[in-house]
Amino acid sequence: MNTFVPKRAFFEPKALEYPLGKEIYERLQAMNVPIKFTGSHNRVTGIPGTTPQEAFREAKRTMVVGVRKSTEFATCKPSAHYQLPLNTSCPSMCEYCYLATTLGKKPYLRVYVNTENIFAQAQRYIDERAPEITWFEGAATSDPIPTEYLTGILYKTIEFFGRQEFGRFRFVTKHDQVDTLLSAKHNGHTRFRFSLNAAAIIAKYEHITPSMQDRVIAAGKVASAGYPLGFIIAPVFYFPGWQDEYENLFATLQERLPVEARKNLTFELISHRFTKRAKNNILDLFPETTLPMEESERKFKYGQFGYGKYIYQPEVMKEIKETLEIKLSRTFPEAKIEYFV
Repeated sequence: MNTFVPKRAFFEPKALEYPLGKEIYERLQAMNVPIKFTGSHNRVTGIPGTTPQEAFREAKRTMVVGVRKSTEFATCKPSAHYQLPLNTSCPSMCEYCYLATTLGKKPYLRVYVNTENIFAQAQRYIDERAPEITWFEGAATSDPIPTEYLTGILYKTIEFFGRQEFGRFRFVTKHDQVDTLLSAKHNGHTRFRFSLNAAAIIAKYEHITPSMQDRVIAAGKVASAGYPLGFIIAPVFYFPGWQDEYENLFATLQERLPVEARKNLTFELISHRFTKRAKNNILDLFPETTLPMEESERKFKYGQFGYGKYIYQPEVMKEIKETLEIKLSRTFPEAKIEYFV
């Protein structure tokens, strides 16, 4: 996959009062990216698009640089205690993405430049819970890798947590541009995770993302750099031949991963689900989609945030869970399955 290059950028004027804001501005200028100013990173106008599909595509090529004003962090179950708000959205166009519900029709990429304020708040949360370990998730509403070469935010964050006795960091990516992070002093305090799926699912639904093979190669580099490694297998789809497809994924991992990575390896398994709102947004953005979203075939369940979602029927969920757990236990007997939902 090619490096993400913004088609346009918007800056809050206050962002230029921070060293990182100035650095990003100068980098984008050197790349001849058109830059405008906006009063708020939350209300950006000027992204073109006369149809939902056009607006979506243009937003995915738009970068907004701002200052995070709120000092409170959202919780992040089940993967961490808190979200670490570094950025939002990503340039990929996965048809099933849950951010279709949360980011609206123009999910532009946003980065925050007041990182020291964000780290200071993280430190307060860490101190409040010490000596218990506090975990922070850096990719709850984003994929932070595509903009890392412009911001360096992940590198700074990894080294911040590398110095923490009671703080830990984790994030997940679908992207493979990891080389700049391999030298960071992580001290084993950051779990570097990759979102993977069966090769057929990636090819069909995960547009503008690296292949499954490329992600696994990147995971091998990360493991060789000493990072604790993890994988999110999501969303798991139930379709003819699904068992073989996911078995091939695990076999590829077994073949590619260095031996030392397998002693501290985690898996998070998430079955495919959707909300009514997400379904409507997906059909607006991808009217020809073949995603399985027939509500009559699913079970309706209320989630932790108060809205309902459509999940697989109990017998299907049971089959998926048992099948994946058996395959993983055979392939990676030392790995930990953190959860299945």
